[in-house]
Amino acid sequence: MNDQMKQPVIRLTKEFSFEAAHALEGYDGLCREIHGHSYRLFVTVKGTPCDEERNPKYGMVLDFGELKRIVNEQILSRLDHAFVMRRSPRSLELAERLAGRFSRIEMTDYQPTCENMLADFAARLRAHLPAHVALHALRLHETATSYAEWLADDNR
Repeated sequence: MNDQMKQPVIRLTKEFSFEAAHALEGYDGLCREIHGHSYRLFVTVKGTPCDEERNPKYGMVLDFGELKRIVNEQILSRLDHAFVMRRSPRSLELAERLAGRFSRIEMTDYQPTCENMLADFAARLRAHLPAHVALHALRLHETATSYAEWLADDNR
């Protein structure tokens, strides 16, 4: 690319899906009960495309396969088909009882709401993205009609 031209900033988005159950301990509505969701996660990163012609990633901000690997390692491998609970004395007792029958129990240090899950995902992804790529946005659909968003501009 011509050195005089400014490199364009490009955003890439990849969609992921996973199944998980959770219960919101102490909540005053139906979500205090164990229930599941078919989550849809949209991860948007941004950066400038590689301008080194000899680089196999020439023209790419980030290989979609690399983004998939990072999201799988940091999020999906932990949460897909898991039962997610906030760590508390009551939930630890329940997790011990369930562990005899079920192996995918994920304890968190936060109430596993869509909002808190996004904050966790953002921290995990930011720590594992290549230095030349920035996390721009996350969108997590809990149901077909309900989602939460995390935007980098709001979290500087």
